[in-house]
Amino acid sequence: MNRLLFSAADFLSRPPGFYVMLVVLAICTLLVPFGLTNAVTYALSVAAIIITGVVLIQGYRDTAAIHPKLDEIIVALNETRNDVVGLEHEDPETIKTRLGKLEKEASTRPSSRRKKRE
Repeated sequence: MNRLLFSAADFLSRPPGFYVMLVVLAICTLLVPFGLTNAVTYALSVAAIIITGVVLIQGYRDTAAIHPKLDEIIVALNETRNDVVGLEHEDPETIKTRLGKLEKEASTRPSSRRKKRE
């Protein structure tokens, strides 16, 4: 189910998905003069719920990907690896797995402090 939701959110958050939603809204608007006000209201309500879901899913993915990226910077300091770039496009399980690996690596590395400049 996650894959379906993330795929739908990915499609609807891009221009083709946006155009599909505009066409559906235009069709709904054209149906109002034919006495289908209840159907149009229902369709527009469903569209609003779908758009809200897209926004929430995209926000979740971006936020979930920020944490491993920040952990990578903390762990590596000047030796940052680029394998976390683009992590926000992965599914939640991949992000969670990557975060676990980074936290484990951070706990096993000795901490080093920069020397204060005098």
